[in-house]
Amino acid sequence: MDQHQHHHQQQGMRLSNMGMSEAVAVGEASYMGVGGGEVVARDAAAAALGAVVQLHFDKTLEKKRAADAQKQELWRLFLGFFLFLAVVLSAVAQSPPSRLQCRHLWAPAGLLSLAHLAFYAAVAHHLRCLNGFRYQRRCHKLTLALAADRLRMLKSGGEVVAAADVEVPYQEPPESYLAKFKRSWAIHFAFLITTFAFSVAAAVQILCF
Repeated sequence: MDQHQHHHQQQGMRLSNMGMSEAVAVGEASYMGVGGGEVVARDAAAAALGAVVQLHFDKTLEKKRAADAQKQELWRLFLGFFLFLAVVLSAVAQSPPSRLQCRHLWAPAGLLSLAHLAFYAAVAHHLRCLNGFRYQRRCHKLTLALAADRLRMLKSGGEVVAAADVEVPYQEPPESYLAKFKRSWAIHFAFLITTFAFSVAAAVQILCF
């Protein structure tokens, strides 16, 4: 991931940690004065873990909606780009030979180059946001699973539990998870190169052969 995406992830982590601290605070008063802060009443622990579960469940849905919105923007961007390519190549094909010849190839080639650069910049922006939301959603899902697992174990425990069992650290996926983002970047870049080569080759074929 690049620096911009990492910045989005850090912001999501800070917000989640703040929400988690507020959730755990539900039971904080119940165990700070009990056994030197080492145990907490089960009801207070259940309330705190329930709040953590709800927090990360909501965050997971929020990040999913944000990722879906970015996907829709990408689809609209691709659709608009292909329509633009179709219009340009159609105009080149329908232009009379007296107006547009092989020596004028620089004009459509330059226009196509600028269009591909603008398209790449737009796709890169949306792809960074999409990957950032996907990463944050994965973090919230892992943290949600940990909190839910501790809540299930809490129900089968005694009247008091260790305070450490109430704390749910923010979870992050392993480094191998980031490989999917690198593959996504590689696929989009290869697609961009392919469409550029195809569009320029089509313009050459129309004007010069």
